[in-house]
Amino acid sequence: MISKLTNGKRQSISHLTAGTNLTRQAVTKHLHVLENAGIVRSIRVGRKNQFELEPKPIDDVREYLEYVSKQWDNAVARLKSFVED
Repeated sequence: MISKLTNGKRQSISHLTAGTNLTRQAVTKHLHVLENAGIVRSIRVGRKNQFELEPKPIDDVREYLEYVSKQWDNAVARLKSFVED
C-alpha cells in the first residue's frame, strides 16, 4: 500500500486495489489503520476518498533508527576494541 503511494499522487481505493488479490474492504481497512497512524491522509474528491502518503512520520522513524544504529555501531566498535586488546 505504502509503495503505491510513494509517487506523490493521490490515489483512490480502486486504483490501490488494482493488480492485487486484495478486496476493496481489505484495502479500505488497511488505509484506515495507516490514516489513524498518521502515515496516510484521505481527501474527499467528489464522492470518493483519495489517499496520499504523509512522509513525516516515516522520516521521523527513519531518523530514529539511524540514531539507534549509530549507537549500536559505536557499542560494537568499543566491544571489539575491548576484546582485541
